[in-house]
Amino acid sequence: MTEEARKEAAAVRVRGLWKRFGDQVAVAGIDLDLPAGRFIGLVGPNGAGKTTTLSMVTGLLRPDQGTVEVVGHDVWQDPVQVKARIGVLPEGLRLFERLSGRELLAYTGRLRGLPGAEVDKRTTQLLDVLDLSGSQHKLVVDYSTGMRKKIGLAAALLHNPEILFLDEPFEGVDPVSAQTIRGVLERYTASGATVVFSSHVMELVESLCDWVAVLAAGRIRAHGPLTEVRGNAPSLQQAFLQLVGAQARTSHSDLDWLGGTPR
Repeated sequence: MTEEARKEAAAVRVRGLWKRFGDQVAVAGIDLDLPAGRFIGLVGPNGAGKTTTLSMVTGLLRPDQGTVEVVGHDVWQDPVQVKARIGVLPEGLRLFERLSGRELLAYTGRLRGLPGAEVDKRTTQLLDVLDLSGSQHKLVVDYSTGMRKKIGLAAALLHNPEILFLDEPFEGVDPVSAQTIRGVLERYTASGATVVFSSHVMELVESLCDWVAVLAAGRIRAHGPLTEVRGNAPSLQQAFLQLVGAQARTSHSDLDWLGGTPR
């Protein structure tokens, strides 16, 4: 397949995806094709269904209805093939905290079936690029939030996946760690790989992504190249507010007590 054809192909195909939790509908019949070789943002307000959608797409949560194909393989009928081709950094990342950073990556590499020498080489390179070399022998339980995100990203990248799924990868991360993570992701997509990450921070998405899907109340409100979704709006933030139907309050008279003399 040529580079041009590969980029036009869909990395992920979602059809009729539903998920309910009791009476609550979290995802309501999503149909979506995510193009290969792009930096894709899945954006929406809190509670829009982003994490639930990513969990179903990556095989962490079984949908009530619908199908998901990743690089041509059904997530639930062919899970081994799918998991070999994806890397995942989920929300609320759980790690083997009594291992050191280097031990965690070594263990992850062995689970992926990589040769020991290759695991060691890639581990050293990832630790260096992600500025974790000085903490490689420290237990993960003692890592800061930013360090945990970076070691989790290293584990997700270790087997060189075709698609990387990240759920709020910059949440709670300091600016220095965020810049490091951003640099690694930009280098990864420049090589032709695909990144899909969720966020509710529009400025971040606009600065990183070239393709976005807007999710609200479990439904896709818009999707496509960033410039098309933004349209004539001055920013993605403004386009997003219009798409999700957010109405700015023009009056705050019901908070006239706020900031006055305490009583």
